[in-house]
Amino acid sequence: MLDFKKINKNKTMKIACVIPAYNEEEKISQTIEQVKNLVDLVVVVDDNSQDRTREVLNKIQEEKIKKIYHPINLGQGAALQTGNEYCLRQNFDIIVHFDADGQFLASDIKKMIEPLIEESYDLVIGSRFMGIESNIPKFKKKIIMPIAKIFNNIFFGIKTSDPQNGFRAMTKEAILKIKIENDRMAHCTEILAKAFKYKLKIKEVPIKVIYHEFGQKFSGGLKIIKDLFLKKISG
Repeated sequence: MLDFKKINKNKTMKIACVIPAYNEEEKISQTIEQVKNLVDLVVVVDDNSQDRTREVLNKIQEEKIKKIYHPINLGQGAALQTGNEYCLRQNFDIIVHFDADGQFLASDIKKMIEPLIEESYDLVIGSRFMGIESNIPKFKKKIIMPIAKIFNNIFFGIKTSDPQNGFRAMTKEAILKIKIENDRMAHCTEILAKAFKYKLKIKEVPIKVIYHEFGQKFSGGLKIIKDLFLKKISG
């Protein structure tokens, strides 16, 4: 549990971490274990995994671990929205988005949350390009990310050092304004676009990402662009 959550003498912030999971049987238990003592509640949304993810989750019987299961695969964006809605119903003040695959460091959660509490930011996003070395595949770093950054700036007015990062923390008020409508990977740009549209106070903080495999291909980036134009993201 974080010890900096008190913002005044009368209020303590309630913090939840939403973890979308799809076919993460090998990593999900370890990820939960690393995160659970840093927040008040971990909400895992299993997006109809086809491996043993659900079986692994069912073995975890802890009060501060909430498990939600999608009956069909809806995509990461939809899983995050499901988690957000649950956290809003439970009246959490801050919601952290964290990947299930072990690429993010749980120790970075503290510095993601601090600006929300101490500096009144609405949204904090992690950046792989602010001085902390991550083993980003060269094609992703030199080709995909620069193109995504230019695309975000031209079409949505987004100016961030990292155009596609799933590690973020938001206040309840920001979550209420940003409904995720892009079910799949385009949600990263959608969240940023809506945050800029509503003139939310945004901060980037340096994080480290550990890549276990290549991840997104160029074709995946093209699909994100297609999804952004097919679905409304400005509402």
